[in-house]
Amino acid sequence: MKKRIDVLIIGGGLAGLTSAIHLSKNGIKVTLIEKSSYPRHKVCGEYVSNEIIPYLDSLGAPPEKLYPKKIDKFLFSSSNGRTLTSDLPVGGFGVSRYALDSYLYSIAKENGCEIIKDTVLDVVFEKDNFSVNTEQNSILNAKIVIGAYGKRSNIDRKLAREFIKKKSPWLAVKAHYKGDFPEDLVALHNFKGGYCGVSKVENDNVNVCYLADYKTFKKYKNIKEYQENVLSKNRHLKKLFTDFELVFEKPLTISQIAFDKKKAVEHHILMTGDTAGLIHPLCGNGMAMAIRSAQICSDLIISYFNGTIPSRAVLEKKYASSWNLTFKSRLRTGRLLASLFRNEQLSKWIFNSLAIFPFLLPLIIKKTHGEPVTHTS
Repeated sequence: MKKRIDVLIIGGGLAGLTSAIHLSKNGIKVTLIEKSSYPRHKVCGEYVSNEIIPYLDSLGAPPEKLYPKKIDKFLFSSSNGRTLTSDLPVGGFGVSRYALDSYLYSIAKENGCEIIKDTVLDVVFEKDNFSVNTEQNSILNAKIVIGAYGKRSNIDRKLAREFIKKKSPWLAVKAHYKGDFPEDLVALHNFKGGYCGVSKVENDNVNVCYLADYKTFKKYKNIKEYQENVLSKNRHLKKLFTDFELVFEKPLTISQIAFDKKKAVEHHILMTGDTAGLIHPLCGNGMAMAIRSAQICSDLIISYFNGTIPSRAVLEKKYASSWNLTFKSRLRTGRLLASLFRNEQLSKWIFNSLAIFPFLLPLIIKKTHGEPVTHTS
């Protein structure tokens, strides 16, 4: 089967669904391909910066409808349990990917976006057109392709992207719990070989998501043993795993998480969200970045289709430039912080410095976040 469309989006996470809503609301014919069904849980920190609320509101997708937890306080603990607290400069909200993805999916469908459950096998660009082959033997022809398929995919191998050639030392674990935890707080707890984010989402569930060094992790038989022997050395995490009740049947995991530099445009595909660049979870801003990248990409695509942007080459150059202007500094800060906190001595020095100069903590947080931006198309 062959089909021609304006914009094909590969991946139905936050960036993909937001792009689908934005473009379809502006009269552009959009098809989105997603391999999984909705609703579903995903390994994710589930804290979202308030910077994207005006934009989502303008798309007719106000987060308030999901009854999120309003978060404006931050707590950071060192591996030995010492703590620092701060107000969040912009603030945020807690909502599960299970709820948010499903919500955006329903809005995209309402706006006329075609969503296909399938797996993309290959993307070929020739004669100013994309040909996309899928597992169900479909061939879709599109003028524009948006890559929104997440952190790592077989598509990256097909495209021979640089980061996919390297092994990553990181894996992530996520689960929901029931327990006594403040609604207005996001906590980041350090432990040897990683860090763990904790915050409440809807239904009074507590989302616990941590990034772990695989070399350390593989020394233990299972997640429970790893948590008991490594994470629980931090007394705050020990209390959590002792007192809280696991809601999931078992934690979700994802491996080979790469924080290497990626290109925002590859093989003429406009990459968004984690597909374009992944910020370290300790910065707590990946979800907002995915949505913001969808806005940047969609605005430029609309300008391309209405003739304001005269060519594909100009579109790609503008997108790469806008993406770097918006996110390059955040990603650099995230990589720097991650490397510093992996060094035990440097981590202690940073913690002591922040304890002496507490005004620095909100400034560091602000470096990984943006200002609220409204809809521009």
